[in-house]
Amino acid sequence: MSARQLNTDGTVRLGTTISVPEVLLELGADPDAVLAEVGLSRKLFDDPDTRISFRERAHLISVCTERTRCSHFGLLIGQRAELSSMGLIGYLVRNSQNVESALRSLVHYFHLHAEGSLALLEVSDEFALFGYSIYQDRVEATRQLIDAAVAIILNDLQQLCGPEWSPSEVVFAHGKPDDVKPFKRFFKAPLRFNAEQSGIYFPSSWLKRPVVGADPELHRLLEKQVHVLEQQYRNDFPEQVRRVVNVALLANQATSEHVAELFAIHSRTLHRRLKSHDTSFREIIDECRFNLARQLLHDAEVGHAQIADMLGYSDARAFSRAFQRWSGVAPSHWKQLGRY
Repeated sequence: MSARQLNTDGTVRLGTTISVPEVLLELGADPDAVLAEVGLSRKLFDDPDTRISFRERAHLISVCTERTRCSHFGLLIGQRAELSSMGLIGYLVRNSQNVESALRSLVHYFHLHAEGSLALLEVSDEFALFGYSIYQDRVEATRQLIDAAVAIILNDLQQLCGPEWSPSEVVFAHGKPDDVKPFKRFFKAPLRFNAEQSGIYFPSSWLKRPVVGADPELHRLLEKQVHVLEQQYRNDFPEQVRRVVNVALLANQATSEHVAELFAIHSRTLHRRLKSHDTSFREIIDECRFNLARQLLHDAEVGHAQIADMLGYSDARAFSRAFQRWSGVAPSHWKQLGRY
């Protein structure tokens, strides 16, 4: 098994971030100067289909937040985005038969809009959660990115459901901001911070409602175009799975069922697609565990038992056996050799 670095960077369309120059101007900052500072041209924002790296976008939002001294900069960006900001995928979702099929399409095709994060839909008898999660490692401004995404989710759901819809609760996987007033004004719903996930809860009965103004014929045409994009993207599928597994391992959720759910596919489909790329879920799990183990061994404060627990092994001995299978040496010997 070859050692692979897990810090590969996904890309994202600028569509949902296209308003950055406008918001900078409104907050009294010079858009050209701020964009130049992060190495981006203002002309890039003329085309919503322009793609930049996930980390570039995160760095951009971080610098914008600092230069404007606006702690809710991400929220302001998200307020200005909607389904059309997602281009072809957004138009497909907008013309789905009902709210559930629309949201499941968005989950399924979200990677065509943004690599480095996921949309998710969880449904119970009473409530549904439409949420957002970042799996790109080592990024700046995650709080701002989450705020922007949850604001976009509100706009998307309002567009799909119509004016009668309202959220039951808005949740954020980060702490309560110092100034919560902008959030209360925009969401007009109960807010909860330090939640397990970020997103919006609403009554699950809305899922079967027809999408307001959907065009079935246009949906069929758009679906054909999206399938073409999907075929082009599939060559990158194993790398996307690696990125998700890397995060799922640390959350003790690295099962094929959970990972497949995040991609909005069945676990059998996940295994079949990986097999078509001459790899398997087990190989990817081992690869990611080995890379994470090497990184954790570099930290003198993390013991073998703790690493074993973090990577989902029953005890340190099970981890040691696995590590020796991967590398040919015990983890203690590996560390002595300084092989990081």
